Amino acid sequence: MSLDHYYLLGRSGLRVSRLALGTMNFGTGGFHAAYGKTEEEARPIFRRYLEAGGNFIDTADFYTAGESETILGNLIAEAKVRDRVVLTTKFTNSVDPGDPNAGGNGRKHMIRAVEASLRRLRTDYIDLFLLHTWDRITPVEEVMRTFDDLTRAGKIRYAGLSDVPSWYAARAQTLAEAHSLVPVVSLQLPYSLVDRTIEPEHITMGQSLGLGITAWSPLGGGFLTGKYRHADQGLAGEGRLSGGGSAGHPWTDREWQLLATLESVADKLDRTMAQVAVNWVATQPGVASAIIGASSTDQLGANMAALDFELPAELRAKLDEASSVPPRSVYRMFTPDYQSWLVSPGVKVGDKPAGYAPAVRNWVSGSRG
Repeated sequence: MSLDHYYLLGRSGLRVSRLALGTMNFGTGGFHAAYGKTEEEARPIFRRYLEAGGNFIDTADFYTAGESETILGNLIAEAKVRDRVVLTTKFTNSVDPGDPNAGGNGRKHMIRAVEASLRRLRTDYIDLFLLHTWDRITPVEEVMRTFDDLTRAGKIRYAGLSDVPSWYAARAQTLAEAHSLVPVVSLQLPYSLVDRTIEPEHITMGQSLGLGITAWSPLGGGFLTGKYRHADQGLAGEGRLSGGGSAGHPWTDREWQLLATLESVADKLDRTMAQVAVNWVATQPGVASAIIGASSTDQLGANMAALDFELPAELRAKLDEASSVPPRSVYRMFTPDYQSWLVSPGVKVGDKPAGYAPAVRNWVSGSRG
């Protein structure tokens, strides 16, 4: 498998791999201790990703209580690849419970978070700095001005958002455009066959305003790997979901039927269910990259092979149908069925004809360059 084809992230000149390496399990502290990896265990995973041509690394100051950043800093320095990798980290979650300014998205915490991440990562700049979660109260103007100041100071190269409402991301980007501030180029969100919630608004918003979607949890927390099976109490199988990771989630017949369809498609392609699920996400409209994690080099290798095949249109259609959820409320008015009935009855109307904007690629078929 190879990750040596790179694409622009959002409306920027930053080239990134279509599969990013998630490092939430690098370290053994904090909330992730149960499945965390020591630096010695993380090293071969990190090296395997680099050897395959991957360049997009994702972490956060909150992961394993800061250990993820510390381990990454050591591994990057050891491999001498700081300029080669696109290093992403995130801020929002509290680093000092009890201190109201040690969390959230205010300017004071943003600057504090950048400085702390730079120290742990052993670098003088962060390639992509993301707001981790909307805190509901910090003015978006303050966030965008601080992103701009941090970029001008050379501490970050690009700004992005994660886990925010679509209206918030749209307002942030519009403010940046109106006031010549550094724009947002990335939007990190959960997206998988089992969770397509972001499709009605976030995807189209990202495409329209230049935010490349980076999908986290493309395997639905492990559900789409096929290692879980229906049980009286919800599901059975070894993994995070059976250990409380799905507490309160009502697994439905629709989701189990989706799993059966995914298994059928994987069998037809002679691929694993995980590879098909990741392929589907990574090749969806608006998605710039999918974040994959791994507990071993073998698992990482299998996940990276998710882009070594093309998902045939008829099999994609089966997955689309099995995973679809009928749009509700006002969103049902934005569907082709509804609008062909009322908005444009009797005619065929489209945005642009096929081939209007052909892809720009700097390689020829069969080459690596």
